[in-house]
Amino acid sequence: MWLLTFFCLLIGVLIGFQLPILLPVIYVKYMSIGVLAALDSVFGGIRAYMEDSFDNIIFISGFVTNTLLAAGLAYLGDRLGLELYLAAVIVFGSRLFQNLGIIRRYLLKKY
Repeated sequence: MWLLTFFCLLIGVLIGFQLPILLPVIYVKYMSIGVLAALDSVFGGIRAYMEDSFDNIIFISGFVTNTLLAAGLAYLGDRLGLELYLAAVIVFGSRLFQNLGIIRRYLLKKY
């Protein structure tokens, strides 16, 4: 299972680096926040799966809600002339590393 997941992730990354997608500079901030929120949700889902508490509805609703909230903060910050997206970067970044640490500890104990 994990080997298949890793293999698919590797293929997706390789395809992603080969596609010439250029974003306008104005959307880069929103896209980076969206990707960070999505990664937070994915690592949270992996952690929940390892703890046998994964629920599809919670994962999908968290994925959408996190992404919309992060994009909304970035947009509101742009309208107000503030860098509100940094709040999302700090929160999602810390949660991402926390989930990754828990996943790492689980895998080290298991193997």
